[in-house]
Formats: sequence, C-alpha cells, structure tokens
Amino acid sequence: MRGAREKLQWASRRVTTLQEDIAYSLFGIFDVHLPVIYGEKKHHALGRLLQEIVARSGDITALNWVGKPSEFNSCLPADIALYEVPSYTLPSPSEEDIQTAISSLQNTAAMELAPDLYARLDKLSPPRFANFRLHLPCIVFPVAELRRRRDQGQVASYVTYEVKAEGLNDLLITTEDKLIPFPRNACLVRPWDRDIIHPVPDSAPDSTDSDDTQNVDDIKSPTYDWFRASDGSESHTQALRLIVRLGQPFGAFLLAQQRGGEYKRIASDHDIIAQVKDMASVRNMMDVRILEIL
Repeated sequence: MRGAREKLQWASRRVTTLQEDIAYSLFGIFDVHLPVIYGEKKHHALGRLLQEIVARSGDITALNWVGKPSEFNSCLPADIALYEVPSYTLPSPSEEDIQTAISSLQNTAAMELAPDLYARLDKLSPPRFANFRLHLPCIVFPVAELRRRRDQGQVASYVTYEVKAEGLNDLLITTEDKLIPFPRNACLVRPWDRDIIHPVPDSAPDSTDSDDTQNVDDIKSPTYDWFRASDGSESHTQALRLIVRLGQPFGAFLLAQQRGGEYKRIASDHDIIAQVKDMASVRNMMDVRILEIL
C-alpha cells in the first residue's frame, strides 16, 4: 500500500467498541502521534487523523472520497467507511502520447506560457490544516453557469446540476446540497499534486538500465528534437510535458465561497471527473491559488 488512500480503504471496514478507536487504532499505521481524547465525536477523531496525514505527507489522496462531508472540515469524509469504494483511477498518457501532444502545441500560446505556469505550480506550498481549515493549493476554474436538471427516477434528496466552468468541458454533478440560487464565486478546482511534475514511474526499468527513471535526454524522436530545440533548455521541455499532463482528465472539487471569503466543498454522489477544453489554452489554467476551505 503506497498512498494514504489505499491504507484508508484497507481500514474502512474496521469495527471498534468505541467509535473514536477507529481513528486511534490507525495512528501507528500512519506513524502519527496525537493525543487520545475519549469522549470526542467520531468525526472529530477521524478529522484530526486525516489532517495530520495530509499535513505531514502532502498526500492529497486522503481527500478522494464520495458521500457525506465531515463537520470537522468539508474536504474530509464523515465516516472512514466512505473510503471503502476505490477512488476512480485516471489513465496516464504514454510517452508516445506525450510527445505527440507536445508536437501539437507548436505555434500556440502554450509555448510562451508553459514555463510561467510550471514556475507558479512548482513554487506552491504543500496543503496544510490550521484551526480546522484546509489551505489547499489548486488550479481554479470559475463556474460560469449552473442549471438544475430534472432527472426521473432520481433519489428525492439528490439533485443533478449541469455545470459550465471556464476552460473546462461541461459536466453533471449530483449532490444533496441545494445550489439554487447560484452560489457566489463557485468554482471547480484541481487540487495540486506535485507528482504531476515529478511523476512516479508506472513500472520498473529494464535490468539493463542502470538509472531508476528514464532521462528525457535518452528519448530519440523527431518530436522530441523539435520541442527540445524550441527553447534549448530542459526546463522548457519539462514545462511542455506538464501542460500535456494537465490536459488529461482529473478529479475535481466543486467549491462555493462563503461570506467570510473561505470556501466549502460541495459533496457529490460520484467522483467529479473534469477535463480542460483545449490543452493549448494555457491561460485557462493560470489561475493558481491556495484556497482556505472550511
């Protein structure tokens, strides 16, 4: 089990006599040291554990769940059982696909803006909690339109909305939250994961290769020769590769801004999978912020 999400899924069926012990029994697994406070509510004990996991590791997979949000923080689940369903696995582009996509960026705004976006994202601090509030680095896509959709046979407490966000393909979101009237400054966000810049190899290298990962200098193809020569630096190459990865589908959060300027996550009954309309339109991905989420 590599990530926090896999460990939480493994523990999701755990049953204890005292409800707080579900969280306490996981302190050792995640190597966290927190006070045991019997009498606190289950969601509070779990919230303390999850905020420590995110703060210590920067692993945002613990935020991937579907169902009812916690009173501790809207980005955390109300119950560990919500981790039982595996999170949606998004496909990773092959090296050939990446090179083909990079070649399509020639003579587009991406050539100029990619290094700037790379620098903004690379400088982001990791997610952290303070006073029950999550400070989440992310790419923000403002919601331009939200319309209720009447689906027959839908559970009465749930409502499906058609959501249009700037720079993203339209999508449907089903939730128990009432989003009419339209929430002020609502947005879809892509939580920032540093593994996008420094991806983990999908498989082990060949035994004949002494390096742990493939060096971009070892790639030989006409496409690579072009985008390497376009700037003459490896940093520009990495920036273009980042643009390609950001053009892939991603797990998004729907957030609604509150009166104090903070945000609240709107829980959905399914994973929200979003994708940019045009990978070359880098300007739609330049809104990089750290949002405070209640």
